Amino acid sequence: MNFRTQIPIFKQSDNLIDYHSNLLLLGSCFSENIGEKLSYFKFQSQINPYGILFHPKAIETFLDRMINQKFYSEEELVFQNEQYHCLDAHSSLSSTNKEDLLNNLNSILTSTFEQIKSTTHIVLTLGTAWVYEYNNTEKIVANCHKIPQREFNKRLLSVDEIIGSLFNIEQQIRSINSKAQLIYTVSPVRHIKDGFVQNQQSKAHLLTAIHQVTNSTNECYFPSYEIMMDELRDYRFYKEDMIHPNLVAVNYIWERFAGVWISKSALDTMKDVEVVQKGLAHKPFNPNSEQYLKFVEQLEVKKKRLREKYPFIFF
Repeated sequence: MNFRTQIPIFKQSDNLIDYHSNLLLLGSCFSENIGEKLSYFKFQSQINPYGILFHPKAIETFLDRMINQKFYSEEELVFQNEQYHCLDAHSSLSSTNKEDLLNNLNSILTSTFEQIKSTTHIVLTLGTAWVYEYNNTEKIVANCHKIPQREFNKRLLSVDEIIGSLFNIEQQIRSINSKAQLIYTVSPVRHIKDGFVQNQQSKAHLLTAIHQVTNSTNECYFPSYEIMMDELRDYRFYKEDMIHPNLVAVNYIWERFAGVWISKSALDTMKDVEVVQKGLAHKPFNPNSEQYLKFVEQLEVKKKRLREKYPFIFF
């Protein structure tokens, strides 16, 4: 007997990911989970240059400013809790020095603009449809940076607003890169601070909008959310906060992703990379023993072989 249901996932594109691919991942923190896997296996990838972006409007704003090279000025920063912040970026970029923050923000816009021209795959992970509008500017922000909530208006994006945002995102990308494969997914992270019912409503808006967009374009959808909800429907697959998928769940969803989006040749190379990664993580009882020194020598040979084939791979 089969005691669980498994979501059938089919390859939607012949444009698979290999070690010649150049990937950009944008969106919710689940982008970082998948991005960390890509980094571990030494794919050429960049993850959330502006930090975690939870909703489609934040991704749209980042792409608009990046593609049109709309650099930030001092007047656009806010000062809170002894740090300068950008409302379009995650707090991981915040700084006590406003010049440093501005330089970092604008250099990221420039470097990402150059990278996206040659990007082959863009993974867009949407986390929530709930957004905050800053009262001072009446603009939707990416992050509130612990500014008092009374200074924001919280609301739920409609399905039509999300569809419009996703079409704008695609148009922005296509304006400088007509060949990149877009892969949409919805984060399985539960935003229950918005409320249990409100979280489900939010996910429903995202899913409805994504499928309307992908049905009218050549873009693809990967069911991260559905795998978590329907295949891994047990709290043992969550971290202690009962909100974020744990390592077992992330590994499983990654395996399902790799099964449909990563080429056979890349899967073979991933095995060689993992051998080296596990070797580097090995802690010897006696680092001066002949056996261990031979092990290190063999590991260097494996690293050299990988670098000869893929010069960008460094451990």
